[in-house]
Amino acid sequence: MLKYIQINPVDNVAVAIENLFKGDSLHINGTTVVLQEDIPAGHKIALQHFNTSDYIIKYGYPIGHAIQPIPAGAWVNEKNIKTNLEGLQDYTYNPQSILALPGKEEMSFKGYRRKNGEVGIRNEIWIIPTVGCVNGITQRLANMLQRETQEVGIDAIVAFPHNQGCSQLGDDHENTRKILRDMALHPNAGGVLIVGLGCENNQVCVFREFLGEFDMERIRFMETQKAGDELETGIQLLRELYDLASNDIRTDIPIGELRVGLKCGGSDGFSGITANPLLGVFSDFLVAQGGATILTETPEMFGAETILMNRSESKEVFDKTVHLINDFKQYFIENKQPIYENPSPGNKAGGISTLEEKSLGCTQKAGHSTVRNVLQYGERLHTNGLNLLNAPGNDLVASTALASAGCHLILFTTGRGTPFGTFVPTIKIATNSNLFMRKPNWIDFNAGTLLEGETMESLGKRFIRFVLETANGTCTNNEKNNYRGIALFKTGVTL
Repeated sequence: MLKYIQINPVDNVAVAIENLFKGDSLHINGTTVVLQEDIPAGHKIALQHFNTSDYIIKYGYPIGHAIQPIPAGAWVNEKNIKTNLEGLQDYTYNPQSILALPGKEEMSFKGYRRKNGEVGIRNEIWIIPTVGCVNGITQRLANMLQRETQEVGIDAIVAFPHNQGCSQLGDDHENTRKILRDMALHPNAGGVLIVGLGCENNQVCVFREFLGEFDMERIRFMETQKAGDELETGIQLLRELYDLASNDIRTDIPIGELRVGLKCGGSDGFSGITANPLLGVFSDFLVAQGGATILTETPEMFGAETILMNRSESKEVFDKTVHLINDFKQYFIENKQPIYENPSPGNKAGGISTLEEKSLGCTQKAGHSTVRNVLQYGERLHTNGLNLLNAPGNDLVASTALASAGCHLILFTTGRGTPFGTFVPTIKIATNSNLFMRKPNWIDFNAGTLLEGETMESLGKRFIRFVLETANGTCTNNEKNNYRGIALFKTGVTL
């Protein structure tokens, strides 16, 4: 097993694969470097002497500069390096050739073909409140239907409480409506009950019109202030939805109809070496089959954005990507917050020191495909291939946005571990084997075997099979444990 790795030949730092100790020797490119101090696993080791202001290179790109002299063999971390990033930037379109994608394969999964032609990988009953005031009612209704049916014939019965839907203005109100609309129309639901109060801003009658065209058999509505007994009315509507959905059956669906979200959270120094590159391999594979992937976490593109910009399909997509980046920076500025207040304490403890370092690891989830389109928050996917989505880095907010855009499932890499899931299956991929073994109730798949001798080709094939098994109905850990939730992006005032 490797003890350390130089990721790119031009890097002037290496990464410790396991805990290393003062006096240990590293042999890289014909040079021996003796460690000046203990180095924790996942953290960076100086391969040369750095003077103040010298660039630190990792992944082949600068990840910051030294703020003090750093001797060869020393520990490089957030205490001795600083970001190179500044405010808004001007960008120039410099299109680059795209690496050849994998070949097409005749593969399929078992999914649910809906009346409008869309495909779901789950057949669930969802209860969605228009406003937080009725959260308790939606949960009681879900519990009642679960007890009554034992969930036979469908995959799950879930209520999705949230705290919005009233006392909101402008973009916040529209964002809430868009996400709830996208959920109601999502093909992973075989039946949806929309539950309102009656006096909220997000009125049921207006929301119904906002949905546009929908299957009136599969989406029902209840306004609790007008219902005589909201539990009696609600459970009757749910019984009707259940009777319809429980007769749905899985059929063969070409893999090119799969839509997958790409997300990372609780990253560590191995994220950009193991799990994120694995997702990049999967993304390229799915795109080559005609499918769609979506990369989000706009602030975690800062510092690596030109890599994505120069893979834009056209000048129009390039311009949309520039706006994606600079508009989110402006959001920080308008709220008088530092643009580059990232990584988190957990990221730093795991070996990530600057936002550039985090972003260069994060964007590897997008593989090498052409960027086909850029989606705004709450916008539904309408272009196959690799898409970018405007959303923050927050795990549940970003994952909710990915699912709302139409993703059937989320691929979520982590080096620190997290139990959460959103309203579609959320596959957790560990960056290291230690996490995979310690958290079997959280983590679904281990990418840490890349550090133990497994090839990316072998791991990639195993992972493709794993994702297809999930699409076929195998439950993820968040589904088994009923760790499901939604979070809505909020930027403005609350009345």
